[in-house]
Amino acid sequence: MCRPEASWLSELLGEVLLSARAALITGLAGLKLSGEERAFLAETRPAGIILFARNLESHDQIRRLVTDARDAIGDERVLVLIDQEGGRVQRLRPPLGRALPPASAYASLHAIDPEAASRAAWLVARLLADDLTALGINTDCAPVLDLPVAGAHEIIGDRAYGRTVGSVVALGRVVAEGFMAGGVIPVIKHIPGHGRATADSHLSLPVVTTPRAELEATDFAPFKALRGMPTAMTAHVVFSDLDPAHPASTSGLVTAEIIRGHIGFDGLLMSDDLGMQALTGTMRHRAEAVISAGSDVALHCSGNLAEMRDAAAGVPVLGGDAERRFETAMRICRNRTAFDEQAALAALDRVLAHHAASAESV
Repeated sequence: MCRPEASWLSELLGEVLLSARAALITGLAGLKLSGEERAFLAETRPAGIILFARNLESHDQIRRLVTDARDAIGDERVLVLIDQEGGRVQRLRPPLGRALPPASAYASLHAIDPEAASRAAWLVARLLADDLTALGINTDCAPVLDLPVAGAHEIIGDRAYGRTVGSVVALGRVVAEGFMAGGVIPVIKHIPGHGRATADSHLSLPVVTTPRAELEATDFAPFKALRGMPTAMTAHVVFSDLDPAHPASTSGLVTAEIIRGHIGFDGLLMSDDLGMQALTGTMRHRAEAVISAGSDVALHCSGNLAEMRDAAAGVPVLGGDAERRFETAMRICRNRTAFDEQAALAALDRVLAHHAASAESV
């Protein structure tokens, strides 16, 4: 017997609304969800959440927080992000997480023994993937593919896998592949390049005056080499030879001509944090600007609920190519490639020891 048309349409509309998710990744305020946060997640259904030190107290607590957030959103397919690069940038620190070397430690080893450095980088990334997935975290905002130059701000510095395109590409690739082998989605950053910036975009808007031809041969080159990666994070950096009026993250020209065009990246594109002082205007205005420029999702990190609501008002429902890219990235979470854990632990120890020795010799 056929269902009445009104009932059928109502059920279909309900299914559509249930599947809809906002083109937003949002932070959380603390160690557990508040009632207001739970309601916000249920209503907005963001594509992802991102965790910071303020959200991390114990392994059981982290798992509960992630589970509660997924339950509130009503979908297991949620990006759960963390910045776990190593060195200065690792939210999970001992005893919650392993001590990890900065990217520059692998670069230093790569200059001596490229094969050993690449093997160690893959093994440690694969080991880290198991650590993260055990906590319900499926996305690491790494590797950094930025190429630092002399005189640039140290915000990138030792977070980079070297100061040559070859080193950054070789090590960035194996780190991303190690994550993916363990079911963790890598986020290459900060596309199309932050290494030349002379300011910290957390605090002000960097302006890079280098000509496009030179940028294509240097800063953009690692991203072009790894353009097949599933996700990328944009840079809040003005490239004056391309678009002097807007940072790359809010520039439709840079997104279309460089990120999607010259570089050829067709993965899920997320903005860097909307709360950084490189951007101006309300959170809604900032969210609208990055989406209008071509990002698939906007990233808001602070956990400030009023700002989260404002940002959510500026993003659309994830659909079209953005939804396709999201689903492609999520499929990586099914991966589980076997690896030698003892070899990975030994590799981590070697890189840490090499880094310590290098620091002492300076």
